[in-house]
Amino acid sequence: MPAPIPVPVRIRYRRLRAAAITPRYMSAHAAGADLASAADGPVVLAPGARLAIPTGLALEIPEGYEGQVRPRSGLALRAGVTMVNTPGTIDSDYRGEVMVLLVNLGGDPYTIKPGDRIAQLVIAPVTRGEFEEATELPTTGRGDGGFGHTG
Repeated sequence: MPAPIPVPVRIRYRRLRAAAITPRYMSAHAAGADLASAADGPVVLAPGARLAIPTGLALEIPEGYEGQVRPRSGLALRAGVTMVNTPGTIDSDYRGEVMVLLVNLGGDPYTIKPGDRIAQLVIAPVTRGEFEEATELPTTGRGDGGFGHTG
């Protein structure tokens, strides 16, 4: 039996720049919609540099959901360009311009032109924790083993 087709969540948006491009899914089963640069012109990202690249979009994400901005794997593989904060979170009450914080981990300058696909947007449900202070926590097999603890 095939999996049920998820019901789309309506995401309203407003163009803040003339070069803004509507996010779009590039395949029938893509989880992320591509976000594109809406910079006023080409932007050169030097090796080791990081920049906030405008998308020219403000989003209305419904309450109970968030937007996760994630790197594009092909951009990371080909040029070493990825995101500084991944995933970036767009809260449902944020109405400012969506910016993508890129970093060039490659050895060569990378030019981002208006319209270039620079990240992906995944819409996901939000679960909020209810935090309760405790004097003790139950033990586990891992305990307080941190980074690299499991090999």
